[in-house]
Amino acid sequence: MIKSRKVGLFLAAFAVLVLVLAACQAETVEVTRVVTETVVEEGQQVEVTRIVTETQVVEVPAEAEGEMMDKVTLNMNLNTEPPTADPQLGTDTTSGLVAHNTFIQLTRLDQATAEVLPWLATSWEEGLDADGLQTWTFNLRGDVAWVKYDQANKQVVQDVDDEGNPRFVMPSDVEFGVKRLIDPATASEYAYLMYGMKNAAAVNSGEEGFTVDDLGVSCDDEAMTCVFTLETPAPWWPSIVQMTNAAPVPAWAIDAWGENWTEPGLVVSSGPYVMTEWIHGNSMQLIKNPFWFDADNVQIEVIDFVMVNEESTAFAMYENNELDTSSPPLPEMDRVKADPTLSQELNILPVACTYHYGFDTQKYPMTDQRVRLAFSEAIDRQSLIDNVLKGGQLVASSFAPPGIFGAPAPGTVGVLYDPADAQAQLQSFLDDEGLTLDDFNALDIVLGHNTSEGHAQIAAAIQQMWKDNLGVEVRVENQEWAVYLTTVQKDSPNDEMFHIYRMGWCADYADENNWVYEVFNATDGYNRPRRNCDDPNCGSAHESEFDILTQEAKVETDPAVRADLYAQAEQILAVDEAAYAPIYHYTTVAVTKPWLTRTYPSVARAALYEWTIDWDAKTAALGG
Repeated sequence: MIKSRKVGLFLAAFAVLVLVLAACQAETVEVTRVVTETVVEEGQQVEVTRIVTETQVVEVPAEAEGEMMDKVTLNMNLNTEPPTADPQLGTDTTSGLVAHNTFIQLTRLDQATAEVLPWLATSWEEGLDADGLQTWTFNLRGDVAWVKYDQANKQVVQDVDDEGNPRFVMPSDVEFGVKRLIDPATASEYAYLMYGMKNAAAVNSGEEGFTVDDLGVSCDDEAMTCVFTLETPAPWWPSIVQMTNAAPVPAWAIDAWGENWTEPGLVVSSGPYVMTEWIHGNSMQLIKNPFWFDADNVQIEVIDFVMVNEESTAFAMYENNELDTSSPPLPEMDRVKADPTLSQELNILPVACTYHYGFDTQKYPMTDQRVRLAFSEAIDRQSLIDNVLKGGQLVASSFAPPGIFGAPAPGTVGVLYDPADAQAQLQSFLDDEGLTLDDFNALDIVLGHNTSEGHAQIAAAIQQMWKDNLGVEVRVENQEWAVYLTTVQKDSPNDEMFHIYRMGWCADYADENNWVYEVFNATDGYNRPRRNCDDPNCGSAHESEFDILTQEAKVETDPAVRADLYAQAEQILAVDEAAYAPIYHYTTVAVTKPWLTRTYPSVARAALYEWTIDWDAKTAALGG
């Protein structure tokens, strides 16, 4: 018989919520607690630590807003709950933002130029192994500490091993992170990023006879090096290892806490910031890591994130000085541009992202290329930009945006607005199927998007274009971000998938391989449209001309030949297959308070550790 008595209890996820225009808020939240208990086992008292998750009502007084005002604090909206803070599991920009600022990677990208810069790795060189395979050797620094947040004493501490020795990020931690990414047991959707590494595809697909020990990665703690051996040359490899998915992670913490290891109070991290609080669905707090090797150059001490889906609410918070930067809602763009203050705070800059609608090619009637092409050609992209978005976006006729190697010049390849041909394509399908337009509308075509006022407004505009140009009625549905990401996976049950889904893709590195190959290749890519699937849920797929072209371009060494192969692939994807509808290439549209100096990266994750705040100016504006 075991008797227990609670002797210690502390919060593992509790944050001060700063919400709009309210003196006090009552929020029902899910809180994770780490509970230490003394239990009696076989006549002896021992301490046992366990995790408890419970629902609580949290009262947030207005006074809490000032608790951290003696520290330089950035107030920012994440827009949504990050699906994960686990570097190997993140697939979206929100998760990537958190992971990049809390975990170090081998390299990083310059915020302005996207040039690959040293980070954990101080230098790297290309070579060949005994079999003539390309290798990349990275030389690592040894002064990056593993740290965690001591919630009892409210401070960041350096993690220590069983003997009490401080832990530092070692090459073996890099190797563990890479192997964990590829290990099929991890089920990382981003494992394909490293398929160029020797045996990576075989290991990740569970091919018989291959284990993670067969991967082309070898790290040496004495030499402080990591060597990657590639199956095919990849000149962009130093850009691959700047991805958070390839970050070193702490094996001992993951072993101890399993899927909960990224919760506050449990997480052991290595970046310029440390997570202290995470109230799921509401807020997150990061604080500066005092053990960071470059801590003297990190000026912002606290980052308070809120998770507000509604752009209008977030913008109201910005205007009320509760957020330091925000994105104006689409209906507010004219007012922002005309306002003498807001117009000076508005920044519009190109960013390497593309907004598109994908088609589930396994779901009738999107199984027919003519229907998909009709829906794509019926979208008046320029009208959408001029009348809805109003942020200087660029019409997309193909997938990869300007600035990406191999991307065709806008308008030279792909699909354009052509309502007459769209009508002809749809009518051809109807005639062959013996259907009327009423029959077609009875099929209940559904467009899905993740919850967002902006996505809803774009969907409404395009929904009207389809009605005006094709006579087609489309129903629109939305889902919360984490749920939505699960719905639009290629192996999601076909009856749960939307006919058409909204998605954006932003560059991980500046090469077309990251675009047409990694997003749409039927065998190795995300393949959310379920191209060439051998079954509706895309358990397996076969190659087409597009897949062959993107495979060839991946290993081609002549840049001119590569660019031509990608142009052919882009044309096939957008027109001959019409697997998706390109809509526009993004711009960053943001308002920023004059006291915040921030970056506007086109490719890289936002390096919040490079941002600075004129604290006197901010406190004065807040009445401090």
